Amino acid sequence: MTVAVPQRLTLEQFLTLPSIEESPAWEFVQGEVTQKPMPGGKHSRIRSRLVSAINNAADSPYEAFTELRCTVGGRSIVPDIAVLEQGLIPIDENGEIASAGVSIAPNWIVEILFPQQSQMKVTRNILHSLRHGGQLGWLIDPEERVVLVYHPDRLPEEWPDDAGLPVLPGMSLSLTPGQILSWLQLNRR
Repeated sequence: MTVAVPQRLTLEQFLTLPSIEESPAWEFVQGEVTQKPMPGGKHSRIRSRLVSAINNAADSPYEAFTELRCTVGGRSIVPDIAVLEQGLIPIDENGEIASAGVSIAPNWIVEILFPQQSQMKVTRNILHSLRHGGQLGWLIDPEERVVLVYHPDRLPEEWPDDAGLPVLPGMSLSLTPGQILSWLQLNRR
């Protein structure tokens, strides 16, 4: 069921709406409320495989989350993948992971572009995260077969297919754009 959401709200009003957590998630950027597109096969495949790779990296002090609400600096976004240092993961009074999202920028934000999605919008969300404490951003475009890497202190870079992508400090993970994009191939037997 789709619920009508006023298009102009304050962040505080937005965060009280029960419909913001329906799927696909709603985001709040500069007073505008928009709903993310429904994920497709390519998007879902890359997201699930990348989260698994990140979370299975040996002795990593980080954890990857899908569709985790991140509210910081006047925006409330839901990145495809948010990677947080384990000490920053919020816990509730029972010592369990909290149900709500986080009020910080993730250490690493990954967005996987949909064909009908605005590259500018997701790029702006990555840059916003980096301006508010994030350390790394990836924008993966399956249709263009490219991975753009964002750091807070330099221009974004298109990463070569066979070059190891940068990850967070202390993480033993080695992936290339070519490996990530190869996940789109079906190996039917």
